[in-house]
Amino acid sequence: MIMNKESVAHSRQLSSAKIHPSADIADNAIIGAGTYIWRNVQIRENAVIGTACNVGKDAYIDTGVKIGNNVKIQNSSLIYQGVTLADGVFIGPRVTFTNDLYPRSIRPDGELKDESDWIITPTYVEYGASIGAGAVIVAGVTIGRFAMVAAGAVVTNNVPQYALVRGVPARLAGYVCSCGHPLEMVGTVGKCSYCHQTIMVGASNL
Repeated sequence: MIMNKESVAHSRQLSSAKIHPSADIADNAIIGAGTYIWRNVQIRENAVIGTACNVGKDAYIDTGVKIGNNVKIQNSSLIYQGVTLADGVFIGPRVTFTNDLYPRSIRPDGELKDESDWIITPTYVEYGASIGAGAVIVAGVTIGRFAMVAAGAVVTNNVPQYALVRGVPARLAGYVCSCGHPLEMVGTVGKCSYCHQTIMVGASNL
């Protein structure tokens, strides 16, 4: 997304970040210089967002989420407590992260659960990885460096570096270059016809 002159005029400056006046930002959240926070974004307590990021309209970033530098988060994505995004990650529109492997509203006695009953299962998205629109990331996985998750996929297992996964549940469908284009594989060596890189990839654990 490109910020035009009109939207700049209706944004407010905070610590060299551009934050739309409709955004709801916790007082102790940290937002790096050059980051854009768009309309109706909510950022909760103790969340950390790095420099030069772009957080799209209606996104939700939960308590304690850690986001690196140069990260793009598109409209209406939900990033819940326990998630860490490394530098250069792309999160497409309406991506949903989960953080509880055994979700219940109530205890066995029928009483409403509170935070003391809840065990967060952390999720990590490594450097340069991309997650397509509408994907669901089940808690406890690691998505590897420069991996790519297809739109609408449901990720239930770790994703290797440079892997392309798709489907429900997500399965290995090939490998991609750091530029995002498919790799032509010969054994564990991939060649990119677009940018001409040669990349060694590991075995899949999916």
